[in-house]
Amino acid sequence: MFRGANAINLDTKGRLAIPTKYRQSLLDDCNGQLVCTVDTQQSCLLLYPLPEWEEIELKLIKFSSMIPAERRMQRLLLGHATEGEMDKSGRILLPTPLRIHAHLSKEVMLVGQLNKFEIWDAEVWAEQVELDMDTERKGEFELTERLQDFSL
Repeated sequence: MFRGANAINLDTKGRLAIPTKYRQSLLDDCNGQLVCTVDTQQSCLLLYPLPEWEEIELKLIKFSSMIPAERRMQRLLLGHATEGEMDKSGRILLPTPLRIHAHLSKEVMLVGQLNKFEIWDAEVWAEQVELDMDTERKGEFELTERLQDFSL
């Protein structure tokens, strides 16, 4: 399970160094094999261990290419999906088209989301957190059944 927000600098080649606390788990679970794709809802990237991504693919394969919304989701997620492997230094290359989609500069945030990571430009992440906190404070959101049952 991945949790927490980690500030990381991309190197000049666009490589992201996975924090040490996650490396062994990723090596054990997927031999460092990861898949990165776009988030269709926000300007960030999604980074999955390969077995988790394969679960997404099993869902996507059931979509119909004749239904525009389903085909669009396949096109966006699968069309941008890029496999990568952590190198010996625990880095993974984020391809240029993906970095452009997420407006990534040198400073990024790697945010744990249980079974995957989100990768955000650090400034965009700060803006998103402020927006999310403001929305929570104002209560301007749909209170789903799951949220009604949630407590800390």
